[in-house]
Amino acid sequence: MGAPTNAAPVIIKRKKVSGGGGHHGGAWKVAYADFVTAMMAFFMLMWLLNATTEKQRKGLADYFSPSVPISRESGGGSGAFGGDSLYSEQSLLHSGTGASARAPAEGRAARSNLGLADEGAEASDSLREVEKALSGRGGDSLMDDRIRKHIATRVTDEGLVIELFDTEEAALFEPDSNRPTPLLRALTQAVSEAAALVPNGAAIEGHTRARPIVQAENPVWELSAARAGRARELLESAGFAPKRVRRVTGHADRKPAVPDPMSVRNNRIEVILLRNDIR
Repeated sequence: MGAPTNAAPVIIKRKKVSGGGGHHGGAWKVAYADFVTAMMAFFMLMWLLNATTEKQRKGLADYFSPSVPISRESGGGSGAFGGDSLYSEQSLLHSGTGASARAPAEGRAARSNLGLADEGAEASDSLREVEKALSGRGGDSLMDDRIRKHIATRVTDEGLVIELFDTEEAALFEPDSNRPTPLLRALTQAVSEAAALVPNGAAIEGHTRARPIVQAENPVWELSAARAGRARELLESAGFAPKRVRRVTGHADRKPAVPDPMSVRNNRIEVILLRNDIR
């Protein structure tokens, strides 16, 4: 046996240490990520609504529409159209399509897809004919090559925009005035003859280039408005009906046509043949 000892036994205590109050979970991170994603989607939607035209928004809506048609109600018939007529004006409101009244006026009558052509498409086709007449793509040209390079056309949601603009070689007006040159007189004559193909109203807008230095009294507003008014007078003297003019405005140098605000290309007159649904 070992000799007895008076030494006290050694006792070791183990303590469990946890720092920082422990783990509280990460559920808040998931909720925050969902919130950020929703806000990003919201701002993208707001941007799309502001940056697109009505026609583009219609295309986006059609893209996300269901490809399989679903009818909530039955027409109650055994025919090919489920009890509905082929013509939309004879369809009742319970089916969600067709007329808005039992006896609609002629001007408010709905049109079947198999009936008359859409008025909007007819208006666009008419404006295209004016565009062809001005550019000579239809076989006939209302102007020669020397003045055709001073005109540009484009079809927008508002209507057909006809731009008459300066080049380095020739200008529409005498410098810093609203006195027209022979070039502008020839252009307005051609525009008046082409516009006679349609009955649409028109808007006339004047634009000028920016000035290279800051002036105490910048004349661009008065100059653009005066040039727009002079262009209206030339169009009317060339045969354009005065009652077709809806508005005459000057935009100064606020809407440049090219990136360089001082380019002579920004000196221009815009004649907009409005669509029939715009007043």
